[in-house]
Amino acid sequence: MNQNTHKLYQKGVSIWLDNITRKMLDNGVLQKYITELSVTGLTSNPSIFEAAIAKTSDYDAAIARISKPGITNEEVFFDLAVEDIQRAADLFLPLFEKTNGLDGYVSIEVSPLLAYDTENTLKAAKDIHQKVNRPNAFIKIPGTPEGLPAIEKAIAEGIPINVTLLFSAEQYEAAALAWLKGVETRINSGLNPDVRSVASVFVSRWDKAVADKVPAALQNKLGIAVMQKTYHTYQNFLNSERVRRVMNFGAFPQRLLWASTGTKDPKASDVLYVTNLVAPYTVNTIPENTLLAFADHGETGETIPNDTHAADLLLKQFEEYGVDYLQLAGQLQKEGAEAFNKSWDNLIDSISTKRKHL
Repeated sequence: MNQNTHKLYQKGVSIWLDNITRKMLDNGVLQKYITELSVTGLTSNPSIFEAAIAKTSDYDAAIARISKPGITNEEVFFDLAVEDIQRAADLFLPLFEKTNGLDGYVSIEVSPLLAYDTENTLKAAKDIHQKVNRPNAFIKIPGTPEGLPAIEKAIAEGIPINVTLLFSAEQYEAAALAWLKGVETRINSGLNPDVRSVASVFVSRWDKAVADKVPAALQNKLGIAVMQKTYHTYQNFLNSERVRRVMNFGAFPQRLLWASTGTKDPKASDVLYVTNLVAPYTVNTIPENTLLAFADHGETGETIPNDTHAADLLLKQFEEYGVDYLQLAGQLQKEGAEAFNKSWDNLIDSISTKRKHL
């Protein structure tokens, strides 16, 4: 067992792999990460599946097998993705059972084209949840204003949700409240309130967005400051009367998840966001290269402070260089949705091309 990743897990951080490919399922790499690197879950998104399906030939035989007359390119994709997610979920099932359903999850996202469509997001989440048919599978729904009502209703219907595309403390809190309202609906209906969820807050895109606006002394510091602010909001949420009330009915509180934790700046530490985002009852979903780097030379940093004094001071420094925290949070969420849309379009176009040639 790798001591670097094991120490991080012992600090209370669940390590999830931010990647999935059929090759790593076939050749035992994912199982190796579970056994040797303390990996306890997995996430996927349109960009990950674009790289796995569109940019390799690993899925060509499956595409040829699935491609029957009348089946759409999107249906072909979900057939491929659901099979991968089911296989990964089965590998993580022992962890899911060992942790009483807290860990061992895999995530699959609804079409990113639905990020601003409440009704069809909910419909897609229910459909994918039914197809995957695994107790340890999260359905990813963007935490956009239009996604929040779908998240609340999905939780109320008992569907485990990974809220994605969150960037700020305020966006996190809105997503957490959507989960809470869904759980309260179940309590009021006499249903089991324990519907698991994570709220995924993206880190590295903050620093990339301001790289050309601030001096060297402030480079690669904004993302961590925003996450410290978000963690403080998370702590307050966990300690709130409403959350403790639903816990008393049997609900496990939604967990905070650090996403986009691969370092974008080649001049910065390649494990920057893993080392500096240590906090119990959180998840860090880590890109494969970053996971291997941390296993090789990563060190577990100090636990995130439960106050925002240092983070607030840093945010004020960024304001002096024209960085508007709330405005940038909204911009990053919009750009994140657009980036996933682009990956999705490329993915579907590639499947269409492959089907014609195969």
